Amino acid sequence: MVPGAGIEPARACAQGILSPSRLPVPPPGLCGKIGRVNYNIGKFTGLHNVFERWKMNVRVGFIGGGNMAEAFIDAFVNGEFLLPDQISVSDINGERLKYLEEKYGIKTFNSNVQVVVNSDIVFLAVKPQVMTSVLREITETITPVQVIVSMAAGYPIRKIEEIIGDDKKIVRIMPNILVKIRKGVTAFCHNFRLLDKDIKLVKELLSTCSEVVDVDEKLFDGVTALSGSGPAFIFLVIEALSDGGVKAGLPRETAVKLAVETIVGSAEMVKAGEHPEVLKDKVTSPAGTTIAGLSALEENRTRYAFIKAVEEAYKRSVEISRLIEEM
Repeated sequence: MVPGAGIEPARACAQGILSPSRLPVPPPGLCGKIGRVNYNIGKFTGLHNVFERWKMNVRVGFIGGGNMAEAFIDAFVNGEFLLPDQISVSDINGERLKYLEEKYGIKTFNSNVQVVVNSDIVFLAVKPQVMTSVLREITETITPVQVIVSMAAGYPIRKIEEIIGDDKKIVRIMPNILVKIRKGVTAFCHNFRLLDKDIKLVKELLSTCSEVVDVDEKLFDGVTALSGSGPAFIFLVIEALSDGGVKAGLPRETAVKLAVETIVGSAEMVKAGEHPEVLKDKVTSPAGTTIAGLSALEENRTRYAFIKAVEEAYKRSVEISRLIEEM
């Protein structure tokens, strides 16, 4: 039950008695955000985000307030899935903390321990090089009830357990920066200490801003290379397509818009279920413009370049993982 919330008795209306027969009364201070109720279809118009936020009755902390942490914070707060006072963050940079507090209204601490004390779920959003020292700092404060969520590349669950104990609930994720616009994808794995309700809660939280994909931990280096580094590869494609449009005489603004919308729409068609190769063939007419362009891409080994980009990113991720293992 949300503090200050209650149940409003059923009322008659022009279309009859409400169904369901009772409606939740919003907590104080949220009334201004409530939209109207569409009684005909039994759904709430404009209420979805508020109700979703009520369900997320959990305190979330971030140790590390960098770009990825801010991406999650931005999605949670501006997507109205968590209230600002449900979120706390610590960072070694005082100016960064001031910025996050002023922009999002969240709690900030200079102490990592204070974040743990004030959180049910703790995100470790620090670089892998400092993970060991951070874990040692907070190990005496972490309880078996809390869930620790690590997003440090190359830092395995086993190594976290060695420091804070294998009786702790540990999740490892690999998100990408697209969580900031609630279009991200996050790889997910966990140790055996999590209960089903813990897994459900963390996944619900992550799904507010990304697709959550269960991935075996041994495949995380591949995830890092593809979806972690992938946005940068796509940004390069957008830039290159835009340059091509400008070379063909289009204004820069128009070229960028056309490139962006083409990629977004193409991705949606693939998500609808058809294989990229099938869709490509549908666009490619005999002796047409598309096959001429595709021929140029193949001649310049563009397909291989993208495969190689993922491969090299994967190799670097493996290198980082090995270095961490040796620490």
